[in-house]
Amino acid sequence: MNEFSVQPTRVLLDGLGRPDEKLKIIHVAGTNGKGSTAEYFTRILVAAGKRTGTFTSPQVYSFYDQFKIDGVPISPETYEKYRVTSDFASEFERMTATALSAFAGEGCEWAVIECGMGGKNDATNAIKKKELAVITSISLEHTAYLGNTIAKICEQKAGIIRDCPAIINAYQCEEARRFFKGHKFADGVERTDGGFLYGGKRFALGAEGCLQPYNAACAIEGARMLGIDERAIFEGVAACKPLGRTERFQVNGRTFILDGAHNPAAFEPLGEYMLSRNVRRTVVFGCLSDKDADGNLARLIADKIIAVPCPSPRTRSAEDIAKLCRGRFKDVSIAESVSAALARADTEEVIACGSFTLLEEAKKWIEKRL
Repeated sequence: MNEFSVQPTRVLLDGLGRPDEKLKIIHVAGTNGKGSTAEYFTRILVAAGKRTGTFTSPQVYSFYDQFKIDGVPISPETYEKYRVTSDFASEFERMTATALSAFAGEGCEWAVIECGMGGKNDATNAIKKKELAVITSISLEHTAYLGNTIAKICEQKAGIIRDCPAIINAYQCEEARRFFKGHKFADGVERTDGGFLYGGKRFALGAEGCLQPYNAACAIEGARMLGIDERAIFEGVAACKPLGRTERFQVNGRTFILDGAHNPAAFEPLGEYMLSRNVRRTVVFGCLSDKDADGNLARLIADKIIAVPCPSPRTRSAEDIAKLCRGRFKDVSIAESVSAALARADTEEVIACGSFTLLEEAKKWIEKRL
């Protein structure tokens, strides 16, 4: 198993005057739901009047989506003001240091920081001071780096729990629940129309997806542990609409869905959404070479599949994807790009999914037609 180190990022932060120690930090690790959970915490803190920085990855629609203050992406000028350069640190290590420097420099009180990969040895775990550690839903991922069992992956994720309380998302397999036994779980989620019940209270929910109530409940419980008032919790949850998670657009009477799901567990909400809608549907699908393409495709319900390459050097070829698709779907074709695929799609509903790297191009294509 390959190992990373927090040391390069720690050296950068020390050289910047330790901006992490000037912030109240919520640190989020897990396999699925990290970005959504970070967004729930952000909206709750903003509703409470707390100036809040948020660092998430990968980008959804823009590079600057990854660096937000009070829920708004920072400007390119602000990014350049705090941009960290280094000959010894990786791009993600530099981004982590840049985010913390920007948040402290722009007067944030709180920061919500999402792990890039793993936890224990992730660059973000160079943070010395934390108010809360958050573990979202865990499944097998990045096995070459994190280990090939749930227990080994849990061990890596649990590495962010240092000298701080922790809250665990309730949507866990039994092995993960056993591993985190003794920690606080956000248990007792009951889905309802337009929201969910948690702790005997009804919450409105603006986000799509069957797992969003679990992500929201994790943030609710965590916010309560931090002493955030209940009004802000209700307002923040209702206001949260994570980008690129079963995100819906209406264009000329047709429905377009953008979803960055990239592993089988993350496809569960999208699969449930598909089951709930009896419509003719085209899926524009691409994925990276290290992802479980066949496992993802098994969750899809589609009349037509258009395989596309991702705009990434790590892309799996559209031809390889199409071969996998033909084992599951009758109408399979290939397009040279996401835009070309969307232009060709002619069904009532069109879904672009399989990788966050597809979404920027898809969103630009849609925006030109709104």
